[in-house]
Amino acid sequence: MLLELIATVTAGVGAAGVAMLLRYLVRGRVGRWVVPVFAGLGMLGVTIANEYTWYDRTQENLPAGVEVAHTHQSQVIYRPWTYLHSYVDRFVAIDRASIRTHPNRPERRIVKLLFYGRWSQPREATVVVDCARDLRARLTQQARFGPDGGIANVKWRKVSTDDPVQRASCAESS
Repeated sequence: MLLELIATVTAGVGAAGVAMLLRYLVRGRVGRWVVPVFAGLGMLGVTIANEYTWYDRTQENLPAGVEVAHTHQSQVIYRPWTYLHSYVDRFVAIDRASIRTHPNRPERRIVKLLFYGRWSQPREATVVVDCARDLRARLTQQARFGPDGGIANVKWRKVSTDDPVQRASCAESS
């Protein structure tokens, strides 16, 4: 975040310098107002560019075996350009190396989900996914595993058959 702030300020100073050079070259025929306008546009441009490239940069740096399951496209009123082209401000990834099954319950998988957000620290949660019945439950300290692969003390939640996290969790590794 600090580097983005430095880049934004630097872009503003650079754009203001271009405006001052422009004023010098046209011998003052352009008003002084052009300097802060160029600075503002430069800072806004760098900020927008950082917003739109964050997801690609973050995705490229994911560890091997981590696969994006779902993205959230953002459109907000105070960023009117997002209505022309939305950007990804958060996503959920699955650590494929963490997937575990029990021989007696192959339709159930324990999966580590990773949650990434534009201005937040990555978080993780471990869930159990029932691929046959389209159910998902978060594993907590209260969860108890039986010798047959059964799980007690979890709150199962019905999810749709086209839920992206469910589909990615139940898909065979690629």
